[in-house]
Amino acid sequence: MTFVVTENCIKCKYTDCVDVCPVDCFHEGPNFLVIDPDECIDCTLCEPECPANAIYAEDELPEGQEQFIEINAELAEKWPVIDTVKDPLPDADEWVDKPNKIDSLEK
Repeated sequence: MTFVVTENCIKCKYTDCVDVCPVDCFHEGPNFLVIDPDECIDCTLCEPECPANAIYAEDELPEGQEQFIEINAELAEKWPVIDTVKDPLPDADEWVDKPNKIDSLEK
């Protein structure tokens, strides 16, 4: 099992999760973070740190978020590791909990 960043991170990109990750398994894209499933050690530290509630255990994904298992794996291979906390996107608070953001994902 691994943890997965889901749709609610899109256009928010809070990095509180990065600060607690002991293995630097987060990767950063333009408006989204992903978890490298090959690096994640299932420590559970990141999940409660996410202010957007966008991180879930793979076997506990909300309905409709299953595609993010593949998205995280695919983009982790392309995007650089992020191991430092950064400011969220400027309008992150406006995007939290908005549905149907998948089309806004910048790859």
